[in-house]
Amino acid sequence: MNFELNENQIMISQMVRDFAEKEIRPNLNKWDSEEIFPVETMKKMGELGLLGIFVPEEYGGAGFGYFEYATALMELGKVCGGIGLSVAAHNSLCTGHILYHGNEEQKKKYLPKLASGEWIGAWGLTEANTGSDAMRMKTTAVQDGDDWIINGTKNWITHGLSGDVAVVLIRTGELLDSNGITAFIIEKGTPGFSAVKIKDKLGVRASETAELIFDNVRVPKENVIGNVGEGFKQAMKVLDGGRISIASLSCGVARGAYEASVQYAKEREQFGKPIGKFQAIAFKLADMATEIEAAELLTFQAAYLKNSKKPVTKAGAYAKYYASEVSVKCGNEAVQIMGGYGYTKEYPAEKFLRDSKLMTIGEGTSEIQKIVISREILK
Repeated sequence: MNFELNENQIMISQMVRDFAEKEIRPNLNKWDSEEIFPVETMKKMGELGLLGIFVPEEYGGAGFGYFEYATALMELGKVCGGIGLSVAAHNSLCTGHILYHGNEEQKKKYLPKLASGEWIGAWGLTEANTGSDAMRMKTTAVQDGDDWIINGTKNWITHGLSGDVAVVLIRTGELLDSNGITAFIIEKGTPGFSAVKIKDKLGVRASETAELIFDNVRVPKENVIGNVGEGFKQAMKVLDGGRISIASLSCGVARGAYEASVQYAKEREQFGKPIGKFQAIAFKLADMATEIEAAELLTFQAAYLKNSKKPVTKAGAYAKYYASEVSVKCGNEAVQIMGGYGYTKEYPAEKFLRDSKLMTIGEGTSEIQKIVISREILK
């Protein structure tokens, strides 16, 4: 197995690093404190090809694979977990759902706009009372001639307010019927379709989160993705790939916390020498470095399987579960290493810790990953 980065990864890594230092780092504290979602910065990333990384060139994308995608998210996560989360949600969820499950007409209509950053995408599965228990969703779509009429709400939706188009999973059949959920494409501005921003999040505050509201929203049948009733199965496949996103982002946040800790441990002196010379601190750094390496290997293994079109459910869950927990651990250790300074916004550790916690929750909690893994190994 070749563990070296390919040429595309090296190129993307440098490009994202340069962009993040120029466009993101100078603004990240303001975006974080004021909960600003920088739409124009997202659009600039679209111009660089970062919003259509695995979209084929025929639809206006970069045409890369999951190695390049994971590499980009790792680099973004090292600087800002919130921006990384937005790029992940746009690529894997909204764009990915249309790419992998949409028909040719839908791909030609939406993918070029999403891949270029002209449009920002949202994806809606979760509701206020149905997080992990998605099949109990209450938002419904009822057929009316050639249209569907949608009523209900979706919660915790990335880009719910600023998104130009959303792929939404809606119940079209009986409650708890896995064949009773359908995916719809809904454009911003559709009558009855609105959103309310969710404020005061712990972390990833530069990534917009909203509640979607559907009040007799009329959607044409042409906006159904795949066949009626296939939505839940589509969503599970989309989440398989989405877990690679969160694993990659987790690795980035963890490495950002680790690198800041190494720098601090070299510069901060106590008892007449840098604190990195003390075994208590040095061993923390050794544990962080080892676990980040392991998380990255699991993530690239899942990316390899996804690129090879092989089953990725178990590998994606391995990567997402382990990397997200490592991310939290590294954020926590970074605060501990920096002590009182780590507890302030003047230093980066506290933001890495706050951003890391979402990784254990979004796109399937750590507990859900354990369910997925245990089911796979007990088949």
